[in-house]
Amino acid sequence: MRLAVLASGTGSICRAIVDAGVEVAAVLVDRDCPAIDLAEADNRPVLLVERDDFGTKFDRNQYSNEVVAALGNENIDVVAMAGFGTILGASFFDAYRGRVLNTHPSLLPSFPGWHAVRDALRHGVQITGCTVHIATLEVDAGPILAQAAVEIRDDDDEASLHERIKLLERDLYPATIKKFLADMETQR
Repeated sequence: MRLAVLASGTGSICRAIVDAGVEVAAVLVDRDCPAIDLAEADNRPVLLVERDDFGTKFDRNQYSNEVVAALGNENIDVVAMAGFGTILGASFFDAYRGRVLNTHPSLLPSFPGWHAVRDALRHGVQITGCTVHIATLEVDAGPILAQAAVEIRDDDDEASLHERIKLLERDLYPATIKKFLADMETQR
């Protein structure tokens, strides 16, 4: 099973995946970002499918087709989203149906979307965490593979809580990816 990691930022989740011994065949990014340097330092192919428009004229379908083509050129079987900042369209999820993993900083189905940590604090919940799930066209709605909880402290702000969630995520996500890949291998 050939795994690609999709990233847009620092690459810390990608680093955790690699450090856990998960074989990463390629790293795909949508912009110039530190994840490129991380991948290149490990001699991993970097696929830059640059997103040149962040406004209303962005063609999500065309961009998604370009991502599918780039991953297809590398014979990718499974995709792990790792802080990828672009929501992809139907062609991507059709091409990799049931084989796109994502991590999210809440206990889904609670607090889907971009501001999950802030939303958990605003709602006054006492426990949140992270979820690894199969990504689908509907954002943060796919089947849940694993979850880990973190207690919200009285002195937490968005940054401190998010950092504690990331600590869980850096263990849970790679372990879940390993299990998912092993399960797919046995189904072949």
